[in-house]
Amino acid sequence: MKLANKITLLRIVLAPILFLIFFIPLISSRWAVVSVFIMVPLLIIAELTDFFDGYYARKRGEVSSFGKLFDPFGDVILHFTLFICLTLTGAVHPLVLALIFYREFSMNFVRLLAIEKGVAIGAGKGGKFKTLFYIVTIFYFLLFESLRRLGIAIPEVPVLPIIAALLNIGCVITAYSSFISYLVHFRTLITGKHSERSP
Repeated sequence: MKLANKITLLRIVLAPILFLIFFIPLISSRWAVVSVFIMVPLLIIAELTDFFDGYYARKRGEVSSFGKLFDPFGDVILHFTLFICLTLTGAVHPLVLALIFYREFSMNFVRLLAIEKGVAIGAGKGGKFKTLFYIVTIFYFLLFESLRRLGIAIPEVPVLPIIAALLNIGCVITAYSSFISYLVHFRTLITGKHSERSP
């Protein structure tokens, strides 16, 4: 396996580990503080793999159709795992989680259809911005979850619920706006006029 794909694989492996660490406090409240100091660094490492897999793929000339599919798959596994965790804490609305689920798995289906046409659809600009918005949202809500676990009181500031709502809505908007751009690209595939350039 190429180095870039090994780095992507690390992101996928870290997803279930983060899921388990997130729920350590359910076993014992004494593990709440410990979970923060393990979970946050691991998540940072997981997110950094998204940069380094692309960096080394380009630097070592390892860009491949497999990598174009494996990288966004790793993103979906990691971020959807965290969204599940945050939904169970009440930070992410269940409807948002469901809409993200429909979007991400529909996008995987589009990629499979594109493969039949001989094209591997990688992450386009819209998809990258969506991923960035996911990351910002996850770390924002994880910050407050970490403060709660550390026993630090969170001030009741009126703007905080508004920011939370905007982040929830923003995740859906960025998810589906990028999905629409991919659908437009896929429509060109079925007409036979296509390229490997992502939207």
